[in-house]
This record gives sequence, structure tokens and C-alpha cells, in this order.
Amino acid sequence: MFVTDSVKYIGVDDKDIDLFESQYVVPEGVSYNSYVIMDEKITVMDTVDARATDKWVENLKETLGGKSPDYLVISHLEPDHAANIQKIAEMYPEMKLVGNAKTFQMLPQFFEFDFSGRMVTVKEGEELSIGTHTLQFFMAPMVHWPEVMVTYEQSEKILFSADGFGKFGALDAEDDDWACEARRYYFNIVGKYGVQVQALLKKASGLDISIICPLHGPVLKENLEYYIGKYDVWSSYKPEDSGVLIAYASIHGNTAKAAKECAEILKNKGVEKLEVFDLSRDDMAEAIEAAFRYDRMVLASATYDGGLFPVMEDFLAHLKSKNFQKRKVALIENGSWAPTAAKKMEEMLGGMKNIEICEKKVSIKSVMKADDKVAIEELADAMIQ
Repeated sequence: MFVTDSVKYIGVDDKDIDLFESQYVVPEGVSYNSYVIMDEKITVMDTVDARATDKWVENLKETLGGKSPDYLVISHLEPDHAANIQKIAEMYPEMKLVGNAKTFQMLPQFFEFDFSGRMVTVKEGEELSIGTHTLQFFMAPMVHWPEVMVTYEQSEKILFSADGFGKFGALDAEDDDWACEARRYYFNIVGKYGVQVQALLKKASGLDISIICPLHGPVLKENLEYYIGKYDVWSSYKPEDSGVLIAYASIHGNTAKAAKECAEILKNKGVEKLEVFDLSRDDMAEAIEAAFRYDRMVLASATYDGGLFPVMEDFLAHLKSKNFQKRKVALIENGSWAPTAAKKMEEMLGGMKNIEICEKKVSIKSVMKADDKVAIEELADAMIQ
């Protein structure tokens, strides 16, 4: 990947990984991005995951051409970016590490290695001249770890954005829809920290940015307003689209039929953007993404052991942990002798901010009947109003 004549990409695609962070399916893989700024003081911007060590070292050596780096900037200590800090420190004993106070407080948690005398601690807004390039550092705590910082290179107007503006998928992935996998990445990994992302966007608004270099996904060079605009919407928890997510948790298929009936009715009533998820079988991370994307959501769950069917409980717990808010939600429950799913779902939703629960609820006894279809249509009408 070409960045600029002086900023070289040395990252690695990982196409063999099955689960990112041991929980997110990545059928198109993931990239671990790392960069080298070639100047009077050669500077490496982050390392990569241990899964990609050998290829990264090969890329690093080829780019350096026998020279030694002067600095390693550590944006983020999560192992998918920082696993090779000790290795590069051992390879180049004169190289110094650039980070903030929190970086160096946490560093010994990951490495039993003596970095003393090699640490350059930077604070908010401080600059580091490396020749014709000048690096300026901005703290981004809890986006999405406490030690995160981003780096702005002043001469070429490049923002090294850490995990910000990243996405799932290797760099040669067939899917060229940036927003789809960037949205799934954002809400499942960074989504909880909207306030902190907004604070970082405010800092970035004061910078003249021409290129964004994230730690995952493609380097962004054109139409930056689009990407920044998406992050503004996502981090403020505003719905991105007018539409409906229907998520169901069905044991024997009867609750699924009710959910699909609701979807068909909503389509017939003119709802154009609508997605239906079987929480037992579909990717949970995609369901979370869709919940944040649309302004409305219908939840349909069977009652199980006097409570919720576990996958619905898990879905709602995920939403709460990611700070889900500002949505309208309708409830469909099913139960053969004592339906309680709607009550349980409402209780869990009550722990989230600014959730409007549709007054019309549907309660099915075992199998959907004609009266239930009428009730579902009334629920659909309430969701369209």
C-alpha cells in the first residue's frame, strides 16, 4: 500500500484468523497496520500482532534498507498492535520508545524487559521533530483503552488514528464497502465510548488532515468528510438510517414465524430498510451493528425457564455494554403457559438511555394465530407512526 514517498506501509494482512479478539468473525481477514516515516530520525509507527511477526520484520528490514530506526511511536498497547515492541527494541538497541505516561505505566504488564533510558514521554499537544516531519501527539483515552493516543504529522497532514477509522477485512478483501465492516468494527469494539470519540473528533476538527492512517483497514485519502461524518453520527448514537431491525430468539420456530410475519407486514407498509436476524444462528456482531444503524427495533423472544431465551438475553446485554440508546423498540413475546419475555426484555431495556418502548406489545401462546397476526399488524402500525 502506498502512503506517501516518505511514509511507508509495512503492515501485514492476516487471512488465517478465525475470530478477531476471539469473538468477531472476520471472513475477509484483518490487516495489522504499521508504518515507517523515513526522515533524519527514522520513526516506526506501531508494530503488529504476534501472528504476523515474521512478515512484519521482513517488511521493516526491507524498508529500512540496513538503516536503524530512531523512534518507535506506541499509539496503543493492545497486543494486535504492540506484540512486537520488545522484539524491535532488541533488534535496535539505540531506538527510543515514544508514548505517554499511561503507555509506560502499562508497558511492564506486557513485557518483562528493561526499557529504562529509552522512553520518551509525551503529553497532550507536544511535538517531536524528526527532520522535515514534525509529529504532534493528542491523547485519546478510552478510544478504546486508557493509554491510546493519536499522532498528527504536520508537513504531510497525516493523522495516525490508532484504532479510529479502522475496519475488519484484509487490505485486498473483495468487499469494497468501507462503511459496512467499519460500522461493525466500530460499534462492537469502540461503541461504548461515544463521548470519548466525540472528544477526539473535536480535537481532530482543529487539524488540517489530508490522510488518515488507521491501525486496521485501508489508508484513507479521499472524501475524508464522509468517514469523519460517519464517526460523528456513530459516536453521538444518532440513527444512521430510518429503518427497522427485527431480532428474534426462537426455540421451535414459532417465535421466528411471528418475527417474519412482522417483517412482511412492515415491508408491505412501506418500510424499505429492514433486516431480520435469527439470534441463535446469525452473527451477533452484525446484529449489534444493525441495531445501532436503524432508528427502530422489534424484539421477538420465546420465554425460557421463566425468563428470556439465552440468545436474546445475550443480545440485550451486548447492547447495554455498548451504550445502546436513542431508539424506539417494540416487543413480541411467546410462551406456552406463562409468557414473561416481554417483561424481561423491557426490564433490560430500562437500563439503557432514551429508549422508547412501544405501548403495543404482542403476547403469543405457543403458536401464532389469526388474532396474533392482527396484533402484530397493530404493532407494525405503531412502529411506523
